[in-house]
Amino acid sequence: MTYKGYAARIEYSDEDECFVGHIAGIRDVVGFHGDSVAALKAAFEEAVDDYLDTCAKLDKEPQRPYSGKFMLRVSPEIHAHAATMAEARGLSLNAWAAEALSHYR
Repeated sequence: MTYKGYAARIEYSDEDECFVGHIAGIRDVVGFHGDSVAALKAAFEEAVDDYLDTCAKLDKEPQRPYSGKFMLRVSPEIHAHAATMAEARGLSLNAWAAEALSHYR
């Protein structure tokens, strides 16, 4: 679930018998909950709007979720090996690295 560039991390609480979520990818803790998908979606959007409004009132820059871009520095040998592995699989180095990193979720 995404809204205004923010994504939700959602779990089911057996104890509370509802869905509980947090805005993912930021250090600030912003939670929400709902008993149905529609209620959860509305609560998520309200939480994002409230977070942005609160930041504006406090004159604080809201944290932004991760962009999906990052710089990685490795040795030339590892770089060459990764490029060779990517080429052997018919992938770009970025696609190969994304696939490799996705195994660690």
